[in-house]
Amino acid sequence: MRSHSYDDVLSGPRKRKVPEVPAEPGLVVEDPASGYCGAVVKIEYGNVVLEDARGRHRVFPLAPAAFLLEGKPVTLIPVKRTAAPVKKVSASGSVKVQGLQARVARDSRIWVEGKHDAELVERVWGHDLRVEGVVVEPLDGVDVLSDRIAEFGTGPGRRLGVLVDHLVAGSKESRLVEQVRDEQVLVTGHPYIDIWQAVKPSAVGIRAWPEIPRGIEWKVGICDALGWGETYEGWQRVLAAVSSFRDLETPLIGAVERLIDFVTEPAE
Repeated sequence: MRSHSYDDVLSGPRKRKVPEVPAEPGLVVEDPASGYCGAVVKIEYGNVVLEDARGRHRVFPLAPAAFLLEGKPVTLIPVKRTAAPVKKVSASGSVKVQGLQARVARDSRIWVEGKHDAELVERVWGHDLRVEGVVVEPLDGVDVLSDRIAEFGTGPGRRLGVLVDHLVAGSKESRLVEQVRDEQVLVTGHPYIDIWQAVKPSAVGIRAWPEIPRGIEWKVGICDALGWGETYEGWQRVLAAVSSFRDLETPLIGAVERLIDFVTEPAE
């Protein structure tokens, strides 16, 4: 009876199946033809690079049953890398919750000055608000803020976050906000005359928002200056230009994020 040689592995009528082994870096194999033994460094262009004990590299083709692993023939194959799952991001930049079912609405609320403010907040933060169960409601102006807070009736777990336009020192808005003394109410805002102006000019395809003279309603003056038609047509253009937080100015982003954090804090 003759002894079997390495060449017999792939010969004869009943070929022995040679296992396939991923060529993980550091795996030590031997090239039987040359006796070279080394650790896998990498695979490139159909070849495997091995490194011996002295740090020297040699390149070998990735042929079937071309190497010995612990004395037994193997076929080295490239390592299959599983791509990391891509995290989908919401318009606000938060990680999007897949298969979201809106949470039951909290007692706490976020108030904004008007319909346009509510639509813009929904467009960018809508996903986050549904995750947290926060409802955004138009206030229809800050002139009625104190009365509306009294009607709402705040308390632990029943907070109010209020977003105010043109909240700058000396403005009418700032004077009204200073009258709020309720610890369950947080008022933040942005320095822009209107929520439109908190959208970056580049997002709507202009170099800058036009300066509108005093005495002219700002939105009307903007639409006239830019040839946008009626204010509802101008707003449709502005809203459509916003796809994520990147289209908004930083002061508005920070103000809304603070309000969401405030109304979602656990009740003490």
